[in-house]
Amino acid sequence: MLVIIATFFGCSEEDDKKTNFLYELVTIQDAVFPEEFIEGEVYTILVSYFRPTDCHSFSGFDFTTSKNKRTIAVVNLVVDNNDCSDLEKTDLIEVSFDFQVGSENSYIFEFWEGRDENRENQFFTIEIPVVKS
Repeated sequence: MLVIIATFFGCSEEDDKKTNFLYELVTIQDAVFPEEFIEGEVYTILVSYFRPTDCHSFSGFDFTTSKNKRTIAVVNLVVDNNDCSDLEKTDLIEVSFDFQVGSENSYIFEFWEGRDENRENQFFTIEIPVVKS
C-alpha cells in the first residue's frame, strides 16, 4: 500500500517545472547629479538604463567603494522561461539610490557601460566636487 501511495503522490510533473533565474548586469545609459555636493547632505541619484527583454526586472545596484571612488552597475533579475521577448531601446527605466556625502573633496562615480571587444569593463565617469557646509 505504501508503494502505491508513494507512486501516485511522491512526484509530479509540477516538480520538474521550476522557474530558473539569474542576475545580470545591464548597461547604464545616464546618471543625473547636481553640479556639486554639500558635505553631510543626502542626495538621490537618478540612473537610467534599458531593459533588454521582458524577462528582465530591476533587482538593485552593485556598488564598489574605494576612498572617494564609487563604481556602480545596475543589476537585473532575469527569469529564464525560454519565452522572453527582446525589447526595443525606446523607454528608459529610471531607478535611484541615495548617496550620503562625507568629508571628501570630491567623489568620482564610475557607471558600468558594458564590455568592449576584449571583454574589458567600460565605464563613464563623473566627478562631483564637495562644498564644505
